[in-house]
Amino acid sequence: MSQSFRRLLSLALVFSAAFLAVSAMRRCGGDGAAPDRNGGRAERFSLPDAAPLDLGDVQLLERINGEYANLTRAVVPSVVSIDTAGVRTETLRDFWGRRMIRRFPTQGQGSGVIVTNEGHVVTNHHVIAGQQEIQVTLYGGGKHNGGEKHKAVLVGEDPQLDIAVIRIEGGGSFTPLKFGDSSQAQVGQIVFAIGNPFGLGETVTQGIISAKERFFSDNQRDLLQTDAAINPGNSGGPLVNLRGEIIGINVAIFSPDRENPGYQGVGFSIPSNDVKDALMQILERGRPVRGFLGVELRDLDVAVRSVLQYQGETGVCVMNVVPGSPAEIAGLQSGDVIVSFNGEAVRASQRLFLLIQSTKVGESVRIDVWRQGRILGLSAAIAESGVVVQATRPPDTPRPSNPAGESAEILRLTGVEVRELSMAERLRGFRGVMVARVMPQSLAAGKLEPGDLVIEMNGRQIQGVRGFHEVLISSAGDEATSLRILRDGRMQVVTLPSPADHQ
Repeated sequence: MSQSFRRLLSLALVFSAAFLAVSAMRRCGGDGAAPDRNGGRAERFSLPDAAPLDLGDVQLLERINGEYANLTRAVVPSVVSIDTAGVRTETLRDFWGRRMIRRFPTQGQGSGVIVTNEGHVVTNHHVIAGQQEIQVTLYGGGKHNGGEKHKAVLVGEDPQLDIAVIRIEGGGSFTPLKFGDSSQAQVGQIVFAIGNPFGLGETVTQGIISAKERFFSDNQRDLLQTDAAINPGNSGGPLVNLRGEIIGINVAIFSPDRENPGYQGVGFSIPSNDVKDALMQILERGRPVRGFLGVELRDLDVAVRSVLQYQGETGVCVMNVVPGSPAEIAGLQSGDVIVSFNGEAVRASQRLFLLIQSTKVGESVRIDVWRQGRILGLSAAIAESGVVVQATRPPDTPRPSNPAGESAEILRLTGVEVRELSMAERLRGFRGVMVARVMPQSLAAGKLEPGDLVIEMNGRQIQGVRGFHEVLISSAGDEATSLRILRDGRMQVVTLPSPADHQ
């Protein structure tokens, strides 16, 4: 018998012995369980009858527990789940460069809160953006039972604030929530977030206001920060105080993982005062209305201070004044330093823009400016943003001298409508403007698509809708327009021909 055969035989005997041993253990012990079981006989046992503490020992906690439950019962009937459906269009090119249109069904989920007796619901713009069908699920209240589903229609939207207003169809009695005063909210106060995270349905989480006046963009108002758990699907739901009043609309979370965002203890809500203002404007006029002064501003840095020889601690520099704007009528000039607006000291251009936008149209405001060593008090009547159509132009930018002529003609021929980024989009790190619509037979048709993020134009970074129009008007009439865009996660460069070549 050879040596190799003896080794093979030895291994076979070892494996056989191991197999027999395991089989015996299973027969005795029951699939690997310990062999000292009691054979299925009943055990003697007793459970404790008393809690570790009597209610009298924790009266305050018991009362707080009950108050939490009372608040939840009062608020939840005003919160709805939102399900949306639509069709997403994507333009592709085949191997030979031919364009193909593909359409994909899309679905989304979010939350909202009923704010009128007629069934108007406030939610986030990004919850319903681009969707054709909206359905809400009621949690109960009024004549409605929990779980009822109703169609809803879009009433109006404010993409910049990331607010939309929808109305539940079918009528009936609803349970609206009252708006609280978000300016009175204090860091450390207890708050509750109600919504529909991950499509699970009615969910309530509790936390505190962690911070106020958080912001992530020059085009965005302040946010409330909270550690109440906010997850995907909570968007559009209310953040309420201890009285059950809306003090914020939950809009976004901060997560280091952009692909799979989840709760990190840092959530953000749009203050209720801003939401209420937008709601009233949409219900009364069908669109948001913002104040407009007509100035291009720059924060004071060492270079600006040196040129102006300005030594003050506060203020922002006026770089340009829009012709025919309230600023020009009031007497503001390039080189002025605005030191206060309606009695509030100005320390940053962003803050001043927010103050202007939140001022009611037609209201007269006092503007204190520093000019060549003197303080002047000016008065301006705030106009509606968009009514004054002249774009602010950098001083070294020549006016277009091309056959396209006026600014409106350039915009018409180009045929692209853009919008400001929502708060959720800015929190994801996006910068620029989003393409909202492309006109058929325009220069942009077939080159730009709704949903494209425009980051740069002719090498200049885009800072909002006004900046987009400024750059387009100043350069598109003379030359082809090169756009750097983000589409489906990929950076691309798109070139639009000059309007002068298409007369």
